[in-house]
Amino acid sequence: MSMNPTLHRRSLLAGAAALVGTTTVAARARAADATTIKFWAAFSPADPDYKAAMTLIPAYEKAHPGVHVELQTISYDALHDKLVTAVAGGDAPDISWGLAEWLGELNRMNALLDLTPLAAAWPDRSAIYPDALRALTVDGKLRAMPNYIGLRAMLYHADMLKAANVEPPKTWAELLAAAPKITAATGKPAYGIAGTGVRSPQELLVFLAQNDATIAKPTADGKFRNTWGEDRDEHARVAEVFAFYQALQAQKAMSADAKSWGWQEEDTNFSLGQYAIVQDGAWMQSYIAQSPKGMADVRIAPPPFSRKPATFFEVAPFYLFRASANPQATWDFGTYMLGQDWQAACNPGRSVRTDVIKHDQWGEGFTSLAPTGVVFPPVALGGIIRAMEDSIGHALREGEAPDATATWLSDNINRSLKRSGELGPAS
Repeated sequence: MSMNPTLHRRSLLAGAAALVGTTTVAARARAADATTIKFWAAFSPADPDYKAAMTLIPAYEKAHPGVHVELQTISYDALHDKLVTAVAGGDAPDISWGLAEWLGELNRMNALLDLTPLAAAWPDRSAIYPDALRALTVDGKLRAMPNYIGLRAMLYHADMLKAANVEPPKTWAELLAAAPKITAATGKPAYGIAGTGVRSPQELLVFLAQNDATIAKPTADGKFRNTWGEDRDEHARVAEVFAFYQALQAQKAMSADAKSWGWQEEDTNFSLGQYAIVQDGAWMQSYIAQSPKGMADVRIAPPPFSRKPATFFEVAPFYLFRASANPQATWDFGTYMLGQDWQAACNPGRSVRTDVIKHDQWGEGFTSLAPTGVVFPPVALGGIIRAMEDSIGHALREGEAPDATATWLSDNINRSLKRSGELGPAS
């Protein structure tokens, strides 16, 4: 006797429901037993590092059956505020991407795990650029892990320099001397800067370092202070930096519009061959697909300097948070992301490892500059960065005397340090 079709369907549905219920209960049981690592990252789904990570994270979970990585993708624009709110509310992730500029703030909030004892027993520590670890160390304690680095080199259009019969400049003086020849031969300005936005303080930091000046020095009590007001020689060197900005503008070595450019205009105009030379990062390689003709003659060399070589050493960290219920598992996952396989797949041109290097100008052309890298001090940087950006406006848009701009910036850096409770005493 055959079963009634309706009853048969009901029987199948009941069986399926029971199976789903059993599966759900089993999944919940596995989830309850699992160690969950909450990971916030600023991946862009279109980028190769995201695609690589989507393979590498499941591979990590497979190799660590009791661990589940819960990834949440958040844009850099939103990540800072979301992290600060989460820390204040006791709901921080276990590990997150971030920027080095946030280190001082998060450290002052007592939000970060002290990684010093964990790093002491880390076999791969010797493979990490020492400067990357130093940049994330506060008061002798490692407060974050490096995720990737972004060094800056001098990028130049070889055809434009050849037309002007000039060599890639090695000093500020050579750059200013070559500028009129480049313009005469090509009809284009020689140099580009970011006069506004997030990159402008980074470029200013490098110019200061190239002229042997520092925005904030540690004091004996473990705090920081800008010393230009007390050191007249250093103050004079800072004034020379603002005089260099003004010389670039007055001698038409840079585009008249560059004083209002952000990083997008700086990068795009260089990729299109609208000027000859820039200090920029290895991400410019991505413009080759967009502007193959404009990028065809781009070559890489160390940035021109004044008194000593220096370049910006951007260290994008992984922040590990004190509130984590699983600090050891979080550290283990962090070291996995700093391993050779992850770094080679996700950060081939910007790896924090000395043994992961692209053997071309977009790799070695940048990583070879690591010994001359400079970083921001580990303090709350919001007010300092705004003052640095404004100081460029004082020099370029308002035409303020370089000495006066140096004094104004020094006063505002110390005022910001005082507001954050990080201002040390005068020596």
